[in-house]
Amino acid sequence: MRIVFFGSPAAALPSFQRVLEACHAVELAVTQPDKPAGRGRVLSPPPVKEYALTRGIPVLQPEKIKRDEKALEVIRKIHPDVIAVVAYGQIIPGPIIYLPRFKSINVHFSLLPKYRGAAPVEWAILNGETKTGVTIFELNEKMDEGDILTVEEVDILPRETAPELEVRLASLGAELLVRTLDQIERLPRSAQDHSRASYAPRLKKEDGKIDWTKDALAAERMVRAFSGWPGAFTFFRGQRILIRAGKKINEAASGFVPGQVVEIKKEGLVLGCGQGSLFLAERLQRENKKDMEASAFLRGLRIEPGDIFS
Repeated sequence: MRIVFFGSPAAALPSFQRVLEACHAVELAVTQPDKPAGRGRVLSPPPVKEYALTRGIPVLQPEKIKRDEKALEVIRKIHPDVIAVVAYGQIIPGPIIYLPRFKSINVHFSLLPKYRGAAPVEWAILNGETKTGVTIFELNEKMDEGDILTVEEVDILPRETAPELEVRLASLGAELLVRTLDQIERLPRSAQDHSRASYAPRLKKEDGKIDWTKDALAAERMVRAFSGWPGAFTFFRGQRILIRAGKKINEAASGFVPGQVVEIKKEGLVLGCGQGSLFLAERLQRENKKDMEASAFLRGLRIEPGDIFS
């Protein structure tokens, strides 16, 4: 099958690789433009571009694909059977969506219609979901609203972080994509129940700010959900502190204000949260420093019971 592959981050690579292993012909990779990265802000290519070039596959990087007539013309000349989309990062216009014989299909890391949008993995963890999965659906011109082709469900593990879960879903999605392509001519299309839709908007840096007035379980979920980017953070003596690992502990206390250090244990800092709940911060990181175990972190920053994280 002749395929044009749309994708950008590392999470798209398992699908790209499996499609090639299944002997489909990827004639073109469409990905985001190179972007500045790191302290030096050096232009860096998306992982999909790097991989495509190692396989000798042409790459297209439109700034705004909705307004790029050249991109449409290049894809039209390929005469693809299908366009496969995995975490591309831009809204694809109708003339491209409906161009191939089997239109365009998207690998989405949630159980649609739940968590439509750019950050389904993070929001599923943040909201305390115990299950998620991969949905492959036909694209239309609305956000993640097309008819469903195939679905596979998985459990979210108790302390699994968003990056860890995304790796699992990327692998699962790759296998499901190949099976979907093999059966695409005879698969039934199932309309989504839009009344059950929920949304997972793109993350902002301020989303990671911990609210210690909430229950400790909310803090635990934030640490897991935002462990990649933007990171769950708080402030201590004016410094931004990232909490890289931690959990709610099965104890309660009183007489503290939210964010106060209740106790210092070998395992970490015990911080007071809403409703008398307690959170154990196990790994922490000062801005522009390496993350470290709480015991090592405490050697570099004097913290005592009664101090407050704001």
